[in-house]
Amino acid sequence: MKKLIFSVILAAALMPCTTGAWEPAGDRIATKWAADVNPAKPWDVYPRPIMERSAWENLNGLWQYAIVPANDAEPAQWQGEILVPFAVESSLSGVGRNVGRDNALWYQRTFTVPSAWKGNDVLLNFGAVDWSCDVWVNGVKVGGHKGGYTPFSLDITPALKNKGENTLTVRVTDPTSDGYQPRGKQVTKPSGIWYTSVTGIWQTVWLEPVPAANHIASIKTVPDIDSHRLTVGITPAKDDASLIAEVKVSENGKTVASARSLASQPVEVAMPAGFKLWTPDEPNLYDVEVTLLSNGKPVDAVKSYAAMRKVSTARDKNGIVRLQLNNEDIFHFGPLDQGWWPDGLYTAPTYEAMVYDIDKTKDWGFNMIRKHVKVEPETWYAYCDRKGMLVWQDMPSGDRGPEWQMHSYFNGNEYKRSAESEANFRREWKEIIDAFHNYPCIAVWVPFNEAWGQFKAPEIVEWTKAYDPSRLVNPASGGNHYHVGDMLDIHHYPGPEIKLMDGERANVLGEYGGIGMVVPDHIWSRDQNWGYTQFNSAKEVTDQYVEYVDRLLKFVPAGYCGAVYTQTTDVENEVNGLMTYDRKVIKIDEDRVRKANKALSNSLNKNMESSGIYSILSEENGSPVEYFDLAGQHVRQPKGGIYVRRQGENVSKVLVK
Repeated sequence: MKKLIFSVILAAALMPCTTGAWEPAGDRIATKWAADVNPAKPWDVYPRPIMERSAWENLNGLWQYAIVPANDAEPAQWQGEILVPFAVESSLSGVGRNVGRDNALWYQRTFTVPSAWKGNDVLLNFGAVDWSCDVWVNGVKVGGHKGGYTPFSLDITPALKNKGENTLTVRVTDPTSDGYQPRGKQVTKPSGIWYTSVTGIWQTVWLEPVPAANHIASIKTVPDIDSHRLTVGITPAKDDASLIAEVKVSENGKTVASARSLASQPVEVAMPAGFKLWTPDEPNLYDVEVTLLSNGKPVDAVKSYAAMRKVSTARDKNGIVRLQLNNEDIFHFGPLDQGWWPDGLYTAPTYEAMVYDIDKTKDWGFNMIRKHVKVEPETWYAYCDRKGMLVWQDMPSGDRGPEWQMHSYFNGNEYKRSAESEANFRREWKEIIDAFHNYPCIAVWVPFNEAWGQFKAPEIVEWTKAYDPSRLVNPASGGNHYHVGDMLDIHHYPGPEIKLMDGERANVLGEYGGIGMVVPDHIWSRDQNWGYTQFNSAKEVTDQYVEYVDRLLKFVPAGYCGAVYTQTTDVENEVNGLMTYDRKVIKIDEDRVRKANKALSNSLNKNMESSGIYSILSEENGSPVEYFDLAGQHVRQPKGGIYVRRQGENVSKVLVK
């Protein structure tokens, strides 16, 4: 790859300051991968694996930066160097400064376009910029974007010089917790479960040549295992009724299926008999090549991949609504994964660091990850595809929320967003679904977490379900509940409980756990650490963890079919992770946890009792007995019918005559 050339002198009035060699900022804990960060080529990994072109140029590296009042023009003096793609507040950026709502963060660097790209258009791609940005090339504004979690592309061809260096300038503003925009757990004053703000470029910036005549702007793959079909929609950058789209599906380098259609129509590929399904145990993927043709000649081509898999719900033989994968019951079990790093904040130090968390999660016997109020780089989802890891994908929360009624169906006062806030939520949510639709690991969309920013939930859920019918929708994990979507999701800390059940949807425990343990020398702060419970040894943590899993196993016959443990790692002041924030200490007995997790993940693979009436696994003398109808409502004096019976930790489905 050609070495990227950085600006030395921008203009007589724009002299960059001399900062010396790059080094991490601050003195917080760091992961072992921080030492592997190469400031000349950080994150040198192809950033869009679902739609790949061979030619590309990575613009990550050292840029000039300045933080100035938001209303100021381009700074007259740069304040130093910043390492892209790490947020300015992070240690690995080399800056470690806050921006705030009243300031703007400016970036600048130079680049050259490879001579081999002559005759092509050039796209400037950003993985993610938090939150609002404007972009100039050689002083010409080429576009901008609002949304901190989605990739976007700008055609910069008209602004490029015929030869030599080009200057790229980016301006970013981010109100963080002072604004209405989706931000997840970022706040201006971190504490407890709220973390350091993330501002600016935090994913890869890169150049890409595309044919000047026309090119593939996007593709959309939809598998249908029931009809043995893979449908691929192709969107050209320019409308042309004469274009033909061709799709080839291959396995181990051998074409197994292909089809053509007008580019204006989806390509329907009939998969061969005996096609392989994608599952957590056997994550089979097919290579896909998409070609755009004009007059029989290729105009553009991209490489992709797809999986034949189906996510759905169905009633089991006992009438309980279950989550299904490929028309078979499956218990979704995984950790709450927040995707934070002590040295890079939103950005893992390296690709190897990022996949480490996924590998550990898989090794611990989980089959699912709930990606909590954050969206990851596309490479994260591609790795989950290859590892066979189901994903529940949250919408990052933002704005204010209504009153919270977490253990009953909502009958309170909704929060009414401003028209601007509502429009922005809908736009960013749609962008997230569009950007990550093709990654088969994503099984569930979660538009709201608890009541954080929740508004018009039935309408948002119904829109999400209609927009992407290939996935399930969890309306509001632990939030205010309505009779919409595919599941009822309850939160309960620290231990698992059933507080509400729905006989028409799948019932899941979207959060529980939070077993805390402070590991000295591996903590973010010295005196502000907390978890929902606190223990002092790996044995104590493991004992409690396994006891919670055993309790969940008792809830499966009554209807639970998914659960999320809080959480994968410590995050800042939260010390309730299965490993420390710096990933240097595992806080559990991995073998015992793996065995327990496998038992729960595979619990619905076993034959259940056929009577429809499940026995109590053990009795707890002295505990009161409670009954719930199949809609989840508490019943004081049950009459004839089927009810959920709870006594202490034990739950069963019973017939009352």
